[in-house]
Amino acid sequence: MRNFLKLRKNRTFDYSPRYYKGEGNPYKIEHKLDKFRSTAHTQRGIKNKVSSAMDDLKTEGDKNLKLRFLVIVAVLILLFLYIIDFDLSIFLNP
Repeated sequence: MRNFLKLRKNRTFDYSPRYYKGEGNPYKIEHKLDKFRSTAHTQRGIKNKVSSAMDDLKTEGDKNLKLRFLVIVAVLILLFLYIIDFDLSIFLNP
C-alpha cells in the first residue's frame, strides 16, 4: 500500500539534444526575472515561509511606495464615493 501522505515524484530523464550548442538546459522553463524574485524558488513548509516573510520585511524596497499606495487608495475611494453619489458635505463644518 502506498503512503497517501507523500507525493509521487516525477520521472526525470537525462536527455541532451543532438544539435544544441548553447549553455544550460534548453528545456528548463525559467522567467527572465526569476533570479531577482525572492519568492521564485522558495521551499515548502511553514518555517521557510515565515523566514522568507521576515527577510522580505527586513529588506526595504522603494522609498515612495507607501506614499504612492496611499494616493492610489485615496483616489479610488473618492472615485467610488462619487460613483455612488455620496454626499461629502457631511464632513465639512457648516
